[in-house]
Amino acid sequence: MPPLPRALFAMDPVHLPELFPPRLMARLQEVAQIDPTLVVRDFTDPEAVRAMAEAEILITGWGCPHIGADALAAAPRLRTVLHAAGSVRGLVGDAVWERGIAVSSAVRANALPVAEYTLAAILFAGKDTFGLRERFRTEHVYPAPGDHGPIGNLGRRIGIIGASRVGRRLLELLRPFDLTVTLYDPYVDDAEAAGLGVVRLPLDELMRTSDIVSLHAPDIPETYRMLDRAKLALIPDGGVLINTSRGALVDPLALADELVSGRIGAVLDVTEPEPLPADSPLYQLPNVFLTPHIAGSLGNELERLGRTVVDELERLAAGDDPTHRVVRSDLVRSA
Repeated sequence: MPPLPRALFAMDPVHLPELFPPRLMARLQEVAQIDPTLVVRDFTDPEAVRAMAEAEILITGWGCPHIGADALAAAPRLRTVLHAAGSVRGLVGDAVWERGIAVSSAVRANALPVAEYTLAAILFAGKDTFGLRERFRTEHVYPAPGDHGPIGNLGRRIGIIGASRVGRRLLELLRPFDLTVTLYDPYVDDAEAAGLGVVRLPLDELMRTSDIVSLHAPDIPETYRMLDRAKLALIPDGGVLINTSRGALVDPLALADELVSGRIGAVLDVTEPEPLPADSPLYQLPNVFLTPHIAGSLGNELERLGRTVVDELERLAAGDDPTHRVVRSDLVRSA
């Protein structure tokens, strides 16, 4: 029986216990030789250099230093990077791809809680839960039966921007509800949109015809400020913008103006800058629901990311290719 491959952790060690709790660490150690007490934060550290010389598999996560040519020079046996987090775009350098090192990511697993958060936000927004909560908190009375306004989720028009992993999972979660869902994604054609169960629309039309717009596009140069002042103005009065993607996709000044005016509302898990300055009016607006970048994996959800890595290790041990392999060419249009 061949010896187990040598693996090495490279991340902020604060995440390790939640990514790999004892039962999962035991599974990992059945398929790889790894020291759970050694977690690399600096590839130039002498102990890290010694470990990199033997490492065949690098298990990375948030806080991992950039993996460039200098790091790889110390790792002649490295053949696989398994990332226990989402995007690897800022993590792996050109040298990784040029050397043919396989890269796998838990981005699909990390998409699940984001989609779940967004589903909850959509249903709450459709019932005007956030606005009515603020009114109840100040007035301490129930609204009269005819004083709720146009609320409810029957036939509510939902516009999804981006058929990313989060966007696709969200589309699946929305199917059981009586909602009208449309999609904008320049890389999705009508046939694929039909397979996803949605109607594809141009961005302007989606913005004009959606009660709730949910943003799930990647943060790439082509999407910078994609929702500018003109696009935001297309959202119908009383509409809601949900952003669990990145703040850079929305013009922050234009969004603030729309929200301060009260014309639309927003559920914002991400902003620009992040966090907002303490004097930002968005903290106090009754039509804005702000959360501190919590939609992605947190707490016990981190174990799902670690489980993805261990599953990949078991596939490698069986001689199979990683299921969640990252293709370099896809990084041009992915997070």
